Amino acid sequence: MNIRHATLDDLPALVRLYGFLAPSDQVLDPHDENVVRHWEDILSDPKLHYYLVETDNQIVSTCTMTLVPNLTRGMRPYGLIENVVTDPDFRKQGLGTKVLQHALVEAWQAGCYKVMLLTGSKRESTLHFYEKAGFKRGVKTGFVAHPSNYP
Repeated sequence: MNIRHATLDDLPALVRLYGFLAPSDQVLDPHDENVVRHWEDILSDPKLHYYLVETDNQIVSTCTMTLVPNLTRGMRPYGLIENVVTDPDFRKQGLGTKVLQHALVEAWQAGCYKVMLLTGSKRESTLHFYEKAGFKRGVKTGFVAHPSNYP
């Protein structure tokens, strides 16, 4: 098992993993020039981090972390983690926990004073998974707005 930052060549594997995360989303064509250009923009932004777990030369788990500059807490940034997913054939092996813990270590090395993670899941097993990775529930209350709900 290897945990690393994503590269340009990892786009097809990420698109495949995201199919497990959001099966109702439109499937991106990893060879479409607009998709590739968007991926290049993401990779060139030093505040955006895409972490991958690779085992047997296959990318099987991922999460993203955004580092947000800040004017409070001594100007220390904070992190926001999203898009946590593991290939169903590789779940229950601790890979998702390891990629999250790797992201947290990098956040602390970057000087973050906290890292937040949102999940839409209400399943106790999912919430326990995030707790096992180092997150605490009940510390803050999260709210989400979508354009379709905005007057």
